[in-house]
Amino acid sequence: MELTGALAFVFFAGLLTDLATGLGALPFFFVDDVDDRWRVGLWGLASGIMLSASGFGLFREGLNYGTPLDVGAGALVGVALVVAARRVIDDHEFEPREIAQADFEKLVLVAGVLTVHSFPEGVAVGVSFADMGMEGGYPILGFSVPLLAVFMTIAISIHNIPEGLAVSIPLHEHGARRWKLVGVAVFTSVPQPIGAVLAFAFVQFARTLLPAGYGFAGGAMVYLVLTEFIPEARAVGRRLPNGGHRELLAGLVVGVLGMVPLLFA
Repeated sequence: MELTGALAFVFFAGLLTDLATGLGALPFFFVDDVDDRWRVGLWGLASGIMLSASGFGLFREGLNYGTPLDVGAGALVGVALVVAARRVIDDHEFEPREIAQADFEKLVLVAGVLTVHSFPEGVAVGVSFADMGMEGGYPILGFSVPLLAVFMTIAISIHNIPEGLAVSIPLHEHGARRWKLVGVAVFTSVPQPIGAVLAFAFVQFARTLLPAGYGFAGGAMVYLVLTEFIPEARAVGRRLPNGGHRELLAGLVVGVLGMVPLLFA
């Protein structure tokens, strides 16, 4: 497998997840507001998908290559990165609308914050492609692509939609044009294709660290779900009957069931 071509393929997969963030802005081309039930359900769906992809895919795949200690150590590092990223974000909070109005200095700061926020998701995509080119994959554009990579690319893409919606809502309320909503939403996930390429290249040259790499990506994803996705869904659901718990649970169940095929990969 030619490494340059493989890197380009992984970058394209990461770019797809990035562009999917723009889908979160599409409802505003047709309506002026998005029902909170749908917002809670989408966060639940994204959470279910990411938890399943981490457990059924990343952690299980890591155990195929190493010990629970290897995977666990990687998971702890992944959690530590997200915690560090959270501190950076908390120190430099900004509203999504500021992206569209930022001067150069602020734009650099915003880009840095977005990088530490989105990078773990790109790493998850890149690590899932570790076995690309080996037997048992699915032929796509001349490459043998692991099923895990296909599912992870889809999972991160779906997860990005409610994130794009969350970014678009305050922009829309302040009168931003519809295509600007799409552009800003996509901008927030630009680090993902970069992270995907770096992670893929790393595990190709350091395959002994592959179990820890799978654990890293899985740990970061699970921690993000527990500390960001579900709290966001609960915050939106406060205005709904029963706190939006039914919508959140429905989304979680659909997300988990949608990833069950990973069990049979």
